[in-house]
Amino acid sequence: MKKIGTQTQTEFFNMIDTGYFIVYFGADWCRECQYIRPKLPTIEHEFSQYRFIKVDRDENIQLCLELNVRGLPSFIAYREGQEIGRFVNGNLKTQPEIENWIRSLK
Repeated sequence: MKKIGTQTQTEFFNMIDTGYFIVYFGADWCRECQYIRPKLPTIEHEFSQYRFIKVDRDENIQLCLELNVRGLPSFIAYREGQEIGRFVNGNLKTQPEIENWIRSLK
């Protein structure tokens, strides 16, 4: 999973303007993020039609605010720069829940 550095909203949308993306928002201190992080490579492998990107919330606070990402961990899916779904809340997320959410994307 590619981790991006600090990004403006414009830079972020320029980066995801072509193709399918799953963007994972997390932080090192987040207990729920620590729980799901080891499972992300398996999820990424299973859904190879998407490019997975990690956004560190502490390095991108403004971007998270602009994208209305309030809880961690959170996931937003994009197709050609357009949001097609989000799994955003502060609850513990399991691998099957994330996989079911990705399968539900149109």
